Amino acid sequence: MATSAIAPTSTARPPRTTAGFALLGTVQATLIFTLMAISVPLPDIGREFGLDHSDLVLLNAAYGLSFAALLLLGGRLTDRYGGRRVLTGGLLLLGLASAAAPLAPGFTALLLLRFLQGVGAALVAPAGMAVLRALLPGAAEYGRAMATWGGLSVLGATTGNLASGAVADWLSWRWMFAVPVVVSAVTLVLAPRLLPADPPRERRPALDLPGAVLATAGTVLVSYGLVLTETGGWVPPFAAGLLLLVAFVLRERRAAEPLLPLGFLRGGRRLLGLGATLLSAGGTATVFLLMTLHLQQDLAWTPLATSGAFLPYAAALLAGGRLAGPLVGRFGPRTVTVAGLATGAAGLLALAGLDTHTAYLPGLLPGLLLLPFGAALAFAGAAVLATDGVPEAQIGLAGGVLNTAMELGPTVLLTALLTVGSGGAALGAAAALFALTALAGGLTARRG
Repeated sequence: MATSAIAPTSTARPPRTTAGFALLGTVQATLIFTLMAISVPLPDIGREFGLDHSDLVLLNAAYGLSFAALLLLGGRLTDRYGGRRVLTGGLLLLGLASAAAPLAPGFTALLLLRFLQGVGAALVAPAGMAVLRALLPGAAEYGRAMATWGGLSVLGATTGNLASGAVADWLSWRWMFAVPVVVSAVTLVLAPRLLPADPPRERRPALDLPGAVLATAGTVLVSYGLVLTETGGWVPPFAAGLLLLVAFVLRERRAAEPLLPLGFLRGGRRLLGLGATLLSAGGTATVFLLMTLHLQQDLAWTPLATSGAFLPYAAALLAGGRLAGPLVGRFGPRTVTVAGLATGAAGLLALAGLDTHTAYLPGLLPGLLLLPFGAALAFAGAAVLATDGVPEAQIGLAGGVLNTAMELGPTVLLTALLTVGSGGAALGAAAALFALTALAGGLTARRG
């Protein structure tokens, strides 16, 4: 992941600050790269370990399950103990689990290590945003940085998909785990030189442990139930998870220092940012899955050729990311978010004609250019909207909430779309959701 693609938009920033931003940005992209690291070579893993379909579904979801479920707790730990301290602990766990994963002798060990990777990522993601806030304390600087930060996750996902096919074809899927190992090690070495130390805290927020247990267990069970919709037996865990999440909301309304203050989610700007993040993450994940299956199963492409098919997608994503920061600065984050969602809706609509005979040219390529360009704009504007005006004492919480929306998108939205129908029907439904959210964002902006 080249740091030149994620450098913040600024011409008067000290070299150390720019290097610190590049380091944090690379870490953020790596978290989502790791999520996608085994997506394309998953059939190879299944053949090597003799896994059935349900095992593969669980293995593919393990990292995301623990990542999403623990983000709120990771955010509050960051607010309590400091960004760099929590970042260090999370990177140690992520790096050690990633170093052990290639040595896994079988399914159970690999599954456990993927869960542990997700736990480490849930600490790193909100802590990285808190360190970024300390690195760029000025409101304007931080806003410009967040406009770039918003596109890093989809960049990591795209890089993971591109690399996984090539590495699986040329070497082995086990080599994909080298990336988080190297990035974790380099960051731990460079952090004392490039990243600010945690400031002394006059008061540490209390940890709402009952709320953390309810939120974590509820999110895991709901997500796991959604993962099982293909294989059956999904209703009991899904229903139990919903009950726990309802109990979590009731608990947060009464808690003196809640894990997630419900007032934090009030306000149209923040809700638009979180909604756009969830939609963009879920929409891009849906396209990745359906296009990968279509190219390999319907058109008989190899994993390497499938990865190559996403090169134009990656180019459009990088172009959108480079333009997003200046556009946010000129037109504002809400306008850029709405424009990104509208462009993404056009891309999804262009792909909605997908069937078993759809060719790459001209059937898929237009949509594979429009969607990532729009998603890059939407992610950029949404990241600014979701963190705008957050006090420094809650920046870890903001990072946890933003990343939770990002992680739940591929689970919740992807599963919901696939229940509508496969292929074109799912993509058409996604296009409608993008368009409706863009319309709602535009109307609320006019009223404002």
